[in-house]
Amino acid sequence: MADNIDVRPMVQAIGLSKQVSTGNEQLTILDNINLEIKAGDSVAVVGASGSGKSTLLGLLAGLDTPSAGKVHLNGEDIFLVDEDARAALRGRMLGFVFQSFQLLPALTAIENVMLPLELIGASNAHNGALELLERVGLGMRLKHYPRQLSGGEQQRVAIARAFVTQPQLLLADEPTGNLDSATGAQIIELMFELNRERGTTLVLVTHDEAISGRCAWRLRLAGGKIVNE
Repeated sequence: MADNIDVRPMVQAIGLSKQVSTGNEQLTILDNINLEIKAGDSVAVVGASGSGKSTLLGLLAGLDTPSAGKVHLNGEDIFLVDEDARAALRGRMLGFVFQSFQLLPALTAIENVMLPLELIGASNAHNGALELLERVGLGMRLKHYPRQLSGGEQQRVAIARAFVTQPQLLLADEPTGNLDSATGAQIIELMFELNRERGTTLVLVTHDEAISGRCAWRLRLAGGKIVNE
């Protein structure tokens, strides 16, 4: 008899909804989202502004909590545990690239990239951060602070930080949204190179056709719902 094969999706959302109160009314941002993303897949989340893309990404990462529904990461229901446990889960398996970079201003480039490794107790934080920063072309900018880096350089630091723990899953919110076209193209290539080399599952919120065209499939949101392409 053949060995059992683990066919759990890397990401699964079940009946995922998010509402917020606006005065006397409830605003529905996401409405009954159901999706599965396999390990090693690459997915572009697309749709008009206000369609719920960034909210979906935040929920999949456990950075926000849903009004209803579940999120499973590699089979684990992330909302059955407290925030400390969710943070530990993110540290083990997830990288997140924020649209606004979210680098810590008091830390240098290499210190920003070392931080996720230090939080999980890795013994080789400096070497791991150095390797990724050299890979993204910032080997000469290790001791520079975010304010001393251009937008493109800050985004490359953010991507190095997201990949430094070799996450199983990378979530990126408009990774080229603040970049010029040439720098954006470099960032796209870098992300997909690292995806191919490490088998990282990619989920990317984007308006960029160059990014969505590189992904294995697209998930389109409209009015907080998944719609067919």
